[in-house]
Amino acid sequence: MRPLVVYPLLGAAFAGAMALSLATGSTHIPPGDVLAALSGGGADTAARVVRELRLPRALLGAMVGGALSVSGVAFQALLRNPLADPYILGVSGGAAVGALIASLFLAGAFLPLPACAFLGAAMAATVVFLLARRGGGVTRERLVLMGVVVGAFLNALIMMMVTMAPPGKIPGAIYWLMGDLGQGTLPRVFLLAPYVLIGLVALMTMSRGLDLLLLGDEAAFHAGLPVERVKTVLYLTASLLAGSVVAVSGLIGFVGLIVPHGARVLVGSAHRRLLPAALLLGAAFLTFADVAARTLSPSGELPVGAVTALVGAPFFLALLRGRRGGP
Repeated sequence: MRPLVVYPLLGAAFAGAMALSLATGSTHIPPGDVLAALSGGGADTAARVVRELRLPRALLGAMVGGALSVSGVAFQALLRNPLADPYILGVSGGAAVGALIASLFLAGAFLPLPACAFLGAAMAATVVFLLARRGGGVTRERLVLMGVVVGAFLNALIMMMVTMAPPGKIPGAIYWLMGDLGQGTLPRVFLLAPYVLIGLVALMTMSRGLDLLLLGDEAAFHAGLPVERVKTVLYLTASLLAGSVVAVSGLIGFVGLIVPHGARVLVGSAHRRLLPAALLLGAAFLTFADVAARTLSPSGELPVGAVTALVGAPFFLALLRGRRGGP
């Protein structure tokens, strides 16, 4: 499809997801009342619900979905692996460990929560990459395998920390680990925004480098790309995006795997077009998933991470089977 058609469609899908998120909840709010609340009118309960609860949650979901999707695009290009994803590679688990250490045991520490999550994500990604190296190279299968192994270790570490946490913080920590946008507030949105903005701008400026890396390190070097420097910046940027969003939303898996493949179908593999498409598609996807999490269960709200896993796990298996069955 042509980008001039795709981007308006993705923008419309994102706008529709936002509108549905603002209107949907335990109490349905008509579109007219939603518009009145957004324009500053209305002082009743419905207007306060829209402005103080649903709007911050929708904005947070859009930012998290877009950031995870763009991070997935970067990891897949950096590693030349269509199975790469912050969640599968253990980066999200590392970010969760860093965020839990900061929130459960280092309350009031000098480092902000997203910074601790970023450090955890960077350390996890480094360990996976080093373990996957064999004979000076990194194979796709070994990378995924090491990501699963490191992720399992990090999950065990997370459970230990939750067990050792102060009793009053355990229920909230467990629900957060399953992926939760219910704690979305405007301060959290403003806290996350600089990290996401810096990461997105950095990746957009390196879109040509991402294209060249798909050709292989040697071909990219002969094309004039400073390969090692670009790979280092890409790695840090993707870790920043994954780590910062995990700090405020918990573990939301498979978004960074599903969305990049869908965006490639729409606009192709050129990253100048792919990154904006993944951003819009990821924002719309996670916002729709959050609406489903709020409406599917009659007894209460589901963790949004459970919804994305229900969609993403079968997609990952189908993708893996398709690659194994290929040439």
